[in-house]
Amino acid sequence: MSPLEWGLLVALSILWGGSFFFNGVAIRELPTLTVVAGRVILGAVTLLVVMRVMGLRMPSGRPVWLAFFSMGFLNNVLPFSLIVWGQIHIASGIASILNATTPLFTVIVAHLLTSDEKISKSSLLGIGFGFAGVVMMIGGDAFRGWGVDILAPVAILGAALSYAFAGVFGRRFKAMGVSPMATATGQITASSVMLVPLVMMVDQPWTLPLPSLPVWGALVGLALLSTALAYIIYFRILESAGATNLLLVTFLIPVSAIVLGIGFLGEILLPKQLLGMLLIGMGLVAIDGRIWTLFISQKPPP
Repeated sequence: MSPLEWGLLVALSILWGGSFFFNGVAIRELPTLTVVAGRVILGAVTLLVVMRVMGLRMPSGRPVWLAFFSMGFLNNVLPFSLIVWGQIHIASGIASILNATTPLFTVIVAHLLTSDEKISKSSLLGIGFGFAGVVMMIGGDAFRGWGVDILAPVAILGAALSYAFAGVFGRRFKAMGVSPMATATGQITASSVMLVPLVMMVDQPWTLPLPSLPVWGALVGLALLSTALAYIIYFRILESAGATNLLLVTFLIPVSAIVLGIGFLGEILLPKQLLGMLLIGMGLVAIDGRIWTLFISQKPPP
């Protein structure tokens, strides 16, 4: 990758890692669905404006919009809600590490639901390392009951699983002739449509106290930086560097989230959580495969 692409990759990791920080600020005063709705509605408006400025048009037709609504549920509504709720009970850095298991779940889901993405030996090794890291981070004691100590991490893992299904489901948009930018805008617009009536019924935001300035800033940061700008950079890297290199952002997101959480939210990470992060990182390295391939290629011939 070029220096520009590396710079964009680091920027993307900061933007997505920052979403855990922004969530941590917003949930101090706002309920889960209100935070998620604020993020997707502002993000959708921003992306629709960007589409207009770029001279791009949204696709029409019932099949495409049904796919947008399905993608919006899998990639925004469900995972965003699970992550925000989980962060009420666990630190943003821990949430980001658990969310980094998305590629592990993606390998499993793709193996089960596609014919051209089957689990390799290195991927199987990576899955083993990754889930060993999850158990290490959560701790064996948490599995003895179904209190918040287990439900919060499970919620984050549920979000990672939802992202995995979204990744496999999203493959259809290329075959439908929908551009990546239109896919991002369509799915987040559909998410807004789904969330507005839900948040009205559940949270009744008009009855809530007016949020403080930092919370407003967190919502704007979630929408403009961690959603709209992040999607624009994501598809820029995808176009120039490819999906394989884009996977590297998974390694960098927890770093940004942990630094922000420790620096601004006063969070701490325990040794077992750092060890769990290391195991998950080893799993991602195995799934990525580049280091494995390099090692194999350097073996002397028989």
